[in-house]
Amino acid sequence: MIRTVTLLASVVFCVGFVSAAGDRPKTAAKHEGLEKLKKLAGTWVELEKDGKPTKTVISVFKVTSGGSAVHETLFPGEAHEMVTIYHLDGKDLVLTHYCMLRNQPRLKVDPKSPANKLQFRFTGGTNIDPAKDHHMHDGAITFIDADTIQIDWQGWSDGKADEAHKFSKKLGRKK
Repeated sequence: MIRTVTLLASVVFCVGFVSAAGDRPKTAAKHEGLEKLKKLAGTWVELEKDGKPTKTVISVFKVTSGGSAVHETLFPGEAHEMVTIYHLDGKDLVLTHYCMLRNQPRLKVDPKSPANKLQFRFTGGTNIDPAKDHHMHDGAITFIDADTIQIDWQGWSDGKADEAHKFSKKLGRKK
C-alpha cells in the first residue's frame, strides 16, 4: 500500500512539474552576443596562414538547454579536451571554462566590446587563487564572417598575464 501511494505521489509530482514548466514563457530574454554564439553551432578547424582549412579540429559548438546555453568543446577527443559553457546571468553574457588545469574560471563579456567581438573578462572562479594559480583570465571571440572566427585567450600566472600561456587561432567552419 505504501509503495502504491509513493508511486502515485511521484507521478502527480512529475505531471505537475511538467505542466508548470509548460506554463513558462517560450521565449527567454535575448542577448546579441548569445545569439552570435548560437550561430557558431558546428565544428571549427584551424586555418593555415593563407586561410586554407586544416584537418585539426579546435572547437565544436552546440546549442543546448532549450537555447539558453552554448556548449563549446575545445580540442575534442584530445588529452587536453576542455569545455566552456556560455549563458546569460540576468542581462550579462557569462561563461564558465572547465579547464584541464582542474579549475573553473568565470568570465563576463565586456559590454563595450566592438560589434564584431565578444571580449570576456575574469570575474572569479573555483579552484583558483588568481594571485598565484595559472588560469584563463581574458579572452575574445572575433566574428570575421559567418564561417571564420578568431579566438584569443590569455592565461595568467602569479597574478599577471603569462605570455607563455597565450592562445590565438583563426578558425573556419568545417564544411
